[in-house]
Amino acid sequence: MRTDPKRSPLTLALATTLLAVSVVAGAASSKAPIETQTTASPEPWERYGDWPGTDWKDFNTMRETRSPAVPKDFQRVYGRITDGDAERGKKIFGDRKKGGSCMTCHAVPGASLPGNVAPDLSTIGAQNRTDWYLYNYIYDARQFNPETMMPPWGTHGVLNDQEIRDLVAYLQTLKSPAKFSDLDDPNKRPLPQPTADYRDPTENPAMFELDAGKELFSKAGPNGKSCATCHKNPKSEFKTWAARMPYYEPRMKKVLNTEEFLTRHARATTGADWRMQTDENSALSIYVRHFAHGQPINIRYRTAQEKAAAEKGKELMNRKVGQLNFRCMDCHGQGADKWMRGQYVLGTKDQVGRHPYWRTSKGEVWTLRKRMQWCGVAVRANELLPDAPEYGYLEYYLTSLSNGKKIDGPGIGH
Repeated sequence: MRTDPKRSPLTLALATTLLAVSVVAGAASSKAPIETQTTASPEPWERYGDWPGTDWKDFNTMRETRSPAVPKDFQRVYGRITDGDAERGKKIFGDRKKGGSCMTCHAVPGASLPGNVAPDLSTIGAQNRTDWYLYNYIYDARQFNPETMMPPWGTHGVLNDQEIRDLVAYLQTLKSPAKFSDLDDPNKRPLPQPTADYRDPTENPAMFELDAGKELFSKAGPNGKSCATCHKNPKSEFKTWAARMPYYEPRMKKVLNTEEFLTRHARATTGADWRMQTDENSALSIYVRHFAHGQPINIRYRTAQEKAAAEKGKELMNRKVGQLNFRCMDCHGQGADKWMRGQYVLGTKDQVGRHPYWRTSKGEVWTLRKRMQWCGVAVRANELLPDAPEYGYLEYYLTSLSNGKKIDGPGIGH
């Protein structure tokens, strides 16, 4: 009996391998070989050394609910506050250690680069607001407006009783419209205009990572294979791949983004262990993603699991976290296309296509996942591990909001 060469075990094995290879390169899929049992994050996990080291264990994270509840009763403040010091209040208003300073969102006379995501307070003292109202609004504005962006300064312990009294005293002195230069006026301030050629490595150092990623792509792992062993023509094989990432991985029941997929796929194929947020992982991500430059982002929810994952991401974008009690949609929804101090805030549809990118204020490459970690730390919430499922859901839904926009990285950003 003669064996059909088209169905021989060797031929079938080869066909299976080629199918996996083509699927990895052509579209996000659950058929590519991946390692599923261990973490893709560095071990042991430690917060980045130049970030704040505070443990905000008493406040919500993207996973745990811990923050104090909204008070049931208002704080007892009777009549005029006579023990508040307006000069101390003025200093507190601009103190970056007190939540980043009130100027991040509010303009007042003499402010340098104030924001405009919240009302101008230059005439608040002429609006006949009682001290009771101002004190309680500062203490916990959620009692007046459940959807407020304003942190619950008193409930979450950022400001004590005397500091709030000092702030009230200061606000009651503000009775005349502020005069700003065009640069300081958030309503006239010129919008940021990118001037650097982000494809020029001398202006965008992230472009140098293409060379590092290319070397890693051809570097043999512990088992003697490299990425190039299977992917002979990455330019064509990866032309649209990044535009379909991240994707829902049913074998792990979570969403994998580019960086986590690369970690797990490399372990399963070459034996290399390039964990998320390492230099090797970021460089390889930049390399494989750059082939999709100019391709429209194309995230689709087809299965019930994919739809559920996207819904989880949407819920997390509206989850309040940290001592400052912010959600993603506070800044990138209510605060979109406005200024927070000297930083112009983009909306949800302008966040993903340029990642990984060169962060000029840090002088290093940042992935979208690292940016999510930083957003949490910036509002005083403990970050999760880079491969946390919650970040996957967030990235999945957030990326889908940019469907149709183009892959445009590596980019440059503040």
